[in-house]
Amino acid sequence: MARNSKFHSEAHEPLRAHKFLELRHDHITGPFSFLNPTRAAYRHNPAHDNSIPTANGSDEEKSPKGDDEQLASNVNFYWRSRDNRKGRHALIVDPSNDPNAEYLVPKNTSSTREIVRNIVRMVTYYPYWDVSWLVATIFTLGSAVWVINAFFSYLPLAQPQTEFNDEVLTGGGVTAFIGATIFEIGSVLLLIEAVNENRSGCFGWALEKVISGGEGGHKIRLRPDKDRCTHHHTNKGNFVGKGSVKEPANGTVNGSSDSTDEKEKPAANNSVGDGWVWFPSWHELKTHYLRELGFLASLAQFCGATIFWISGFTALPGINNKMSQGLLDGIYWVPQMVGGSGFIISGMLYMLETQPKWYVPAWEVLGWHIGFWNLIGAFGFTLCGALGPAYGNSGAEYEASLATFWGSWAFLIGSTIQWYESLDKHPVETHGTWHTS
Repeated sequence: MARNSKFHSEAHEPLRAHKFLELRHDHITGPFSFLNPTRAAYRHNPAHDNSIPTANGSDEEKSPKGDDEQLASNVNFYWRSRDNRKGRHALIVDPSNDPNAEYLVPKNTSSTREIVRNIVRMVTYYPYWDVSWLVATIFTLGSAVWVINAFFSYLPLAQPQTEFNDEVLTGGGVTAFIGATIFEIGSVLLLIEAVNENRSGCFGWALEKVISGGEGGHKIRLRPDKDRCTHHHTNKGNFVGKGSVKEPANGTVNGSSDSTDEKEKPAANNSVGDGWVWFPSWHELKTHYLRELGFLASLAQFCGATIFWISGFTALPGINNKMSQGLLDGIYWVPQMVGGSGFIISGMLYMLETQPKWYVPAWEVLGWHIGFWNLIGAFGFTLCGALGPAYGNSGAEYEASLATFWGSWAFLIGSTIQWYESLDKHPVETHGTWHTS
């Protein structure tokens, strides 16, 4: 059996302890047969409905649906390797106008209202303890610095009358060093994030019965359960800890178990893989991480950023303007080409990670667009390095600076989307619309 059609060990099967979820084995998939699965679908298992508690409130309540909720005839939980790494919990629903529909779920997060709400959170909420948020904001900052660098390099060629003394050497050189350093820091955190995936999986949703009256009887409400999320992203106590799991409020359950013993030990089912890891073991590296698309993409990004940093360092004034042409080509332009190639590989792998097949784009997934824009930016930076040795030619000089200009803007777009993604921890998507079936 192909490796991407099953989880290669029980320890790596996500959500295995959540009895309310039934794994759909025919929906385990990934873009490459020799790598780990990148997505799996789970359906609600009604066999355990008798253990779902009833919400507080009057039994005569006729309209339990809130303003931010919708009725749904069917609910599936979608596990994606990128979502798991980023501390996200995707819910796939079939909206329904039938008042007797079985589920009450939050409204789709792709609606205009929810998008605006999350954009507002980007400028008002700063979860500095969340490594995924740190990665996104650091890359956004670094991309903004590269945009400034591109203006220093490109504007004197496009509008010569605007050039000031040492604009390219000092302004361009210093911002290149700062931008490359920020990218390196972000890449280190990206790699750390990749080795701290939540192995056991995190459902992230609380279930409760609500009395609806009429023929519909009771309904099952699903709402985000931040208190019992086992991802490390929720731990405000320290940057390198486990998920901060609390007792459920109002009797709601998160699907981990219906036994009394498990309720007394809410974190027991999630002990595997929750501890912070700085470096994976050699065994884990060989048997798991080197087969994990997200880790390979992060590793390519880290290697590319490390090599690219050399060109950022040698761009500094006092170094860049003191080198011979041969030395300049060897330790300034070549690291740009090689480092940029690492960015290209990383962007491609991040795109592929979100795709059900290697040839089927995932237009509906934020992570795909992040990888796409980063890939465009990577091509721009690599093209700049490739044109560098011919920098004495005015045409090559112009095109190299222009490539940095549009490449840095592409990186900024991708990083901003990643920032948005890092705050959207409970996406609700419509079944079928996003090709998740």
